[in-house]
Amino acid sequence: MILRWLVTTIHLLALPLGLGAIVARSRGLRRVNNSADLARVFVADSLWGLAAALWIATGLWRAFGGLEKGTEYYINNRAFYVKMGLLAIILLLEIAPMTTLIGWRIAVRRGEAINLAPASAFARLSQVQAALVVLMVFAATAMARGFFY
Repeated sequence: MILRWLVTTIHLLALPLGLGAIVARSRGLRRVNNSADLARVFVADSLWGLAAALWIATGLWRAFGGLEKGTEYYINNRAFYVKMGLLAIILLLEIAPMTTLIGWRIAVRRGEAINLAPASAFARLSQVQAALVVLMVFAATAMARGFFY
């Protein structure tokens, strides 16, 4: 009972962490002019990654680890598939920013020049990801309320 409560709490607390982080990353990327401006972007990006890891780990545990309503509940709920589809889109959209930001982190540590041209596109992409996270909340609450079951 306590474990189920804690895992659910962590899963839900990852929402404001992740949503705040992706919005902060978007703002930071819009304002970046040089490599010195990237420090805040890197912090926001790290928090976004932490939130994603928490969502995925606790979500898998809740759905398939026997903590919640049981695997049957999840796999027989259409809203669950909508939620997972949205997550898949978010993860696919994350590939380019993630790999670029990893490269920028390495370049900053080495003192190398950075091509910041993709920053504005990644800022817009982050806004799309934030909207998709909000849509995931709608899917989650629909699932919890038995809609589309």
